Amino acid sequence: MSTASLAPVITWLRERHDQVMNEENEAKTALAGGDNAGYSQHMHRKAELLASLANDANDVLRSLPEELAKEIGKKLSRFSHSAAYGLKLDSLFYMSALLYRDDHKEGEPDNLLVYLQDLEAKSV
Repeated sequence: MSTASLAPVITWLRERHDQVMNEENEAKTALAGGDNAGYSQHMHRKAELLASLANDANDVLRSLPEELAKEIGKKLSRFSHSAAYGLKLDSLFYMSALLYRDDHKEGEPDNLLVYLQDLEAKSV
């Protein structure tokens, strides 16, 4: 797999991950300040960004060979389906847990970042 073929996907996914983490950090700040409505708003936005991940990636995936695009699209769909389920439940707890293993510890990378790092490693 060449670096050039995955570069646009990696760049796009890193930008989306940054947006998701920004929403999560804003939610934590709101909660720490006692702003429950702000916490809810940012958690919903986090889940919405993840729920649209697979669909939003379609344009950038078109630049890849078909088999690779399907493989990455399938993985991104898993993230999207989990987030869509959290939105359907309207569960802030579920939304806060998106991207994290049950045994996740503070400071460890989230699952989307782990996948992004895997793509980066494959691209060299």
